Amino acid sequence: MEIAPACQETQSNPIDPILLPVLQRRLRLICEEMGYSLLRTCRSPILNQARDFVTGLFDHRGRMLEQCDYIPVLAFALQPVCAHLVDYFGDDLHEGDVIIHNDVYTGGNQMADVAIFKPIFVDGEQVAWAACKGHQADIGGALAGSYNPQAREVWQEALRIPPVKLYDAGRLRRDVWDLIFANIRFEIVQHDITAAIGGCTVGEREVIKLVRRYGLAAFRAHAEELFAWTERMMRAEIGRIPDGSYIGESFMNDDGVTEGSRYRIVVTVTVRGEEITFDYTGTDAQAPAFTNCSYGSAAAATLLTFLMHVNPDLPRNAGMLRPIRISIPEGTFLNARYPAATTFGNQIADPHSEAILRALAQAIPERVTAAWNRLLAPRLTGRDPRTGKVYHDVLFLALKGGSGATHGVDGYDHIGTIGCAGGILAQDYEMLELQDPLFLLKHEYLPDSAGAGEWRGGLGVETVVRLEGDETTIVVHGDGMREGAFGLFGGTAGAPNKLEVTSPDGGTRRPRCKDLLERLPRGTILHQRQGGGGGYGDPRRRPAELVLQEARNGVISVRQAREQYGVVIDPASWSVDVQATAALRGAG
Repeated sequence: MEIAPACQETQSNPIDPILLPVLQRRLRLICEEMGYSLLRTCRSPILNQARDFVTGLFDHRGRMLEQCDYIPVLAFALQPVCAHLVDYFGDDLHEGDVIIHNDVYTGGNQMADVAIFKPIFVDGEQVAWAACKGHQADIGGALAGSYNPQAREVWQEALRIPPVKLYDAGRLRRDVWDLIFANIRFEIVQHDITAAIGGCTVGEREVIKLVRRYGLAAFRAHAEELFAWTERMMRAEIGRIPDGSYIGESFMNDDGVTEGSRYRIVVTVTVRGEEITFDYTGTDAQAPAFTNCSYGSAAAATLLTFLMHVNPDLPRNAGMLRPIRISIPEGTFLNARYPAATTFGNQIADPHSEAILRALAQAIPERVTAAWNRLLAPRLTGRDPRTGKVYHDVLFLALKGGSGATHGVDGYDHIGTIGCAGGILAQDYEMLELQDPLFLLKHEYLPDSAGAGEWRGGLGVETVVRLEGDETTIVVHGDGMREGAFGLFGGTAGAPNKLEVTSPDGGTRRPRCKDLLERLPRGTILHQRQGGGGGYGDPRRRPAELVLQEARNGVISVRQAREQYGVVIDPASWSVDVQATAALRGAG
């Protein structure tokens, strides 16, 4: 990161050019400490193995000081809520308060993503906020796990929690706690919320140390300069993109009601100097089912995709957002009007990102990636015969497909969807089977799943699991069954996703990408193929020796080497037929 701020005066306090980056790094480290605390104390594998959470610090006005978005789709999912809390509570905030929130209509991104906020005070004056948000195993509603593809309105999805204090001035509000958790199925959620409170307490403790060390006036002055510094860095990044308006579009497949339905996303990306606007005029109207976004979820998807194309070392604070405008008309399926169901909103980041990638490919072709594999996630709920308890699992190891390739670099294998890339981890095999009544039969890279190109896409995976629980329900939510992740500039698409469920009597079902399968018997087999990312560039420009190496390693088949890469391989000697390859590539 380039650090060269000039000495200035802010609010009559001298700005120390050394303290400024030190403060930024310290705030970042505090957010990481909060995350480690949550990771080590929570109970659900969704949090302690997949790391489906985010931590953040905010100033007393609700502006982001720093954030650790362990999964990208939660990027900037906390700031809109914190700003709402500042307005909602006003002066009714006290040392020791703890606030819970998940409401998508007051800044939240998804009902199952539950946030804990804690105001931070020094000598009786509020100086900051600490916050943790994580995906909970259940948050009420009609179905365990709170993913209900049959939901038609918000109340059928989950318990809606507007801002409410769990602790008031340090005292537990037992009545509020009991009211909330009486509407949540799994006791584990109480433990995970307690862990989130602990993470916020870690943040509170460290911020108090920081303020006492440098003084409140210096802390606030340097925070203001940190915002301005980050804004300058972001403006410089935007300024490297050619001015113009660039239009991209994509489609979400299947709204969960009408099979074969498609919903169009249109984005116009306009760059003028050092500012950028994302305008979604022309995007289709909201869906009748749960396949909608809240504004918070859609805006986070916009930001996570754009941030892939700028300096990755930019500090995560409010200054980053100042040159960016996002306009999403209310009533579209990217900004659904109350009381629409919106549980699928985070997963719409996949087709949403594709529209942005298509637009930016016109402006910065050597910086964009081809499309990433779209999420397809079966969520399992049933009863564990070993304990008699209800379990819930998201097969994170099975839903991680490949990323798109970019100029000069192949895609990542088994990284996950663009909204989860690099953050959500795959479960440990042994822990998966110990925690839940599942038996893993197969989990390996899927050959020929990556889109071909001069730089190929990342590989997807094939997973086979035997269900050993009783009366298991599978909620299927996702996309990517109709077509694979698109390629760019001559690259081909990755393989599409596939899912099969075979009962013990041999009957096989192929669910839709939004579906509900109930009361499955013990011994049912779930077979999932997760596709790869799109390729970039003409596949016939890929070095023949590299194609041979990947064929020998089982990444691609000899047939794909010939048909897509134009490389003729003798599988007996594992050598390239140079003349046949030259003729085939020349003919192409």
